[in-house]
Amino acid sequence: MLGDVDLAATGALLADPARARILVALLGGEHLPAGELARRAGISASGASNHLAKLLRAGLVDVRVSGRRRLYRLGAPEVAAALEALGRIAPPTRARTLRAAEQRRALERARTCYDHLAGRLGVSIMQALIAEGAVTGGDGLHHVDGEDRLSAPGRDVDYRLSRAGAARLERLGIEAAADRPLRYCVDWTEQAHHLSGPLGRALADRLLELGWLRRADRGRAVHVTDAGADGLQREFRLSVR
Repeated sequence: MLGDVDLAATGALLADPARARILVALLGGEHLPAGELARRAGISASGASNHLAKLLRAGLVDVRVSGRRRLYRLGAPEVAAALEALGRIAPPTRARTLRAAEQRRALERARTCYDHLAGRLGVSIMQALIAEGAVTGGDGLHHVDGEDRLSAPGRDVDYRLSRAGAARLERLGIEAAADRPLRYCVDWTEQAHHLSGPLGRALADRLLELGWLRRADRGRAVHVTDAGADGLQREFRLSVR
């Protein structure tokens, strides 16, 4: 017979710093080879292989084969949501170099959270959609004593896309049905809500497709292009220059 959840088993996997760095590297939603994950975690290739094998057995990551390459990704959106939730209560790593400090600032400005946008940009887009009535049901803010618990699956606040909101997103090239519950996350740097779920993924994909955003060469930060600054100002009245 099965008993209660075994948090200690998952906690033991996350307690290893190298494995934790591998999981954080995969939070950007990319498929990455073991060699790149080893580099980002600061460990040897053989060490990365051992850690990835344990994460695979636990279902925290999965792998696909592309030619001769094995590419790893987080095992499910729920894994990303759990890591983001932990990020809201975990202390930040100390930036010991100017490069590390800038990488931290870039993550705070805009990043991918698995397959959707997070950071100030993700929160600002959510706020803009709420302000214009495209998204209804909440104010976009995290209330400590409110319904949106830090460990919530992103459904506690009943956000919905209005008919006008569906129409305006369709003009941007994003198909979305009105009046369906929307998923969201409590952003770990902003302590406010950003869109997740199918609509969050469609929005991130479209902004990348338009060339308004580009991924950082390494890591999960995204940068706003000049075209993106103009487009975000025009479509969402956001000043991001």
